[in-house]
Amino acid sequence: MDPDQDHMQTLRKLLEDQLLGVLGTHSEGGPYTSLVGFAATPDLKQLLFATGRSTRKIANLVADARASLLVDSRTNRASDFTDSAAATAVGVVEEIGDDERADLEDLFLAKHPQLESFLRSPSCKFLRLRVSVYMVVTQFQHVIELHIDP
Repeated sequence: MDPDQDHMQTLRKLLEDQLLGVLGTHSEGGPYTSLVGFAATPDLKQLLFATGRSTRKIANLVADARASLLVDSRTNRASDFTDSAAATAVGVVEEIGDDERADLEDLFLAKHPQLESFLRSPSCKFLRLRVSVYMVVTQFQHVIELHIDP
């Protein structure tokens, strides 16, 4: 298997297996991170998440839509230094329009059925990170960039 395919397989497994990621936004005050439940589209071009309309992350994203999402496989054991993997997705966040919402909601809820009432509440925004690049880290220090075609 070629190295890029191996890393794509690692990336796909991370995005399928993990329920939570760390969303990174920023404002004039500095960086800000939050845990979010997420789901990836099959082509890995979009990471979907939901959040309350009045959160700090929304205020940050309104000011600057650039963001990152970190997903990792750590288990909080010493073996994580050699065995875990992490991927950082970098891109731009936007609200999902009504024309796509139903299909993308189904994809998100297949992974997070417990969030259905939250996702469908008027106080919730359903968003996507349009990924331009993934940085995949394995074996603690082996890093590869996987660029996503628009």
